[in-house]
Amino acid sequence: MSQQLISLSPDLKRLRDEGYEIQVCGGYLLIHHIPYVNSTTEVKFGVLVTNLDLVNGKPQTHVIYFSGEHPCNKDGTIITQIQHGAQIKALAGVTVNFSFSNKPANGYDDYYLKVSRYADIISAPAKSINNSLTEKTFKVIPDDSSDAVFNYFDTNSSRANIMHINSKFDGQKIAIIGLGGTGSYILDLVAKTRVPEIHLFDGDILHLHNAFRSPGAASAEQLDKQMRKVAYYTEIYSRMHKHVIPHDCYVTDENMSVLDQMSYVFICVDKNSVRKSIVMYLLRKRIPFIDVGLGVNTVDDTLIGTLRVTAGTPAKFDHLTNRIPDTDNDNNEYAENIQIAELNSLNATLAVIKWKKMSGFYQDLEKEHHSTYSINVAQLQNEDFVCSQTKVNFLLDSVS
Repeated sequence: MSQQLISLSPDLKRLRDEGYEIQVCGGYLLIHHIPYVNSTTEVKFGVLVTNLDLVNGKPQTHVIYFSGEHPCNKDGTIITQIQHGAQIKALAGVTVNFSFSNKPANGYDDYYLKVSRYADIISAPAKSINNSLTEKTFKVIPDDSSDAVFNYFDTNSSRANIMHINSKFDGQKIAIIGLGGTGSYILDLVAKTRVPEIHLFDGDILHLHNAFRSPGAASAEQLDKQMRKVAYYTEIYSRMHKHVIPHDCYVTDENMSVLDQMSYVFICVDKNSVRKSIVMYLLRKRIPFIDVGLGVNTVDDTLIGTLRVTAGTPAKFDHLTNRIPDTDNDNNEYAENIQIAELNSLNATLAVIKWKKMSGFYQDLEKEHHSTYSINVAQLQNEDFVCSQTKVNFLLDSVS
C-alpha cells in the first residue's frame, strides 16, 4: 500500500524515482541510509523522519527528526545550521534522537524539497570524506500489493511516467508456444510487462545450441542437467515476474483447448503443419495471435535472409494463407536451420512491438498485419492492413 501512496504523490514519487530509500509508515515518511559524520569523524548512516500529510500536500512543519548520532562537519564539530533539539522517542517504529530545523523564507512547498535539503546538509561532510557515498541507493523495493505481478516495484515505468499506459496489459493472459531462439526472447520482453499471466509451452530439453541463440548465459552445469526448457526459463523469469506458468508439453490437436483462455498467443514453432493447426484453432476461437518466422541462407560466403511477423485477429485474417507456410518439407532433411541471436532477438522485438500496438500501448496508425525485414537491404516492409468491417463480418462467418 505504501508504494501506491507514493505513486499518487508527485514529490514522494520523485524522491523514490531518484533513488532515495523512502518508506511510508502511518502518518510519517522515513528516509533511510542518510550518510553522516559523527563527533569522532566516523561515517555513519541515519534515518530522517518527517510528519506526512498527503491530503494537503505541503509539509505543515519545516522540522524533521533524525535517528542516529548528531551529524557533524568533517572535523567532528556539530552542524549548527540545523541544530534544534535532542529528544529520544519512537516514531513509526524508529527511535529518533534529534529534531532539526532549517527553514526557508517561505517554508517547504513539497516533501521533495524538504527531504532533499536536509539530506544534502547532513550528508555533505561524509561525501567530502568519501565521494562514493550516497543517500540515493536505488535499493530494491519489494512490491507486496495484492495485484502485483512483479516481485519488486517497477521504478522504470514510474520514472518514465507511463504507469497508466502500462495498465493496457491488465487482465491479459499471454501464451508463448515454442521457447527456441525467438520464443525465448519474446519471453524476455513480455516478462518485463505487467501482464498477469505468461504461459510457456514447450516439450523440449535445453540443449547446447540453444544457449547461443537465447537471452542470458546458461552455465555449463545447467546445460549438462538437460533441463526442460520451460523449467529453465520459468526459474529465470520468476525472479522478476510472479506468474510465469510452465507447460512442459507441445501444443497438439489433443490439448489445444489450453489456449482457450488466452488473450494473445505468440506462435514460435518450426513445423509448419503444427503452425497451421494452431492458427486454424485460434481463428475459430477468435483469439488474436502473432506468428514469427526466420529464414536465413548462405550466399557467396555471407548470410542473407528475412524476418517475418504475421498477426491474425478477428479484424484481419484473409492474408494468412499467403503469408504463413502450412506444409512441412520432409524431403529436405539436410537443410540448415540457421538462427543467430541478434536475428532471433530482432524477430522477437518486432513481434512484441506488434502485440503492444494491438494492445494500445503504442500508437498504431497503419494496423499492418504482416511485416518483413530483409537483412541485406535493411528494409522493413509493412503489408496486409485492416479491411472494412463488412468484409470482417463476412470472413468471420465463413471461418465459423
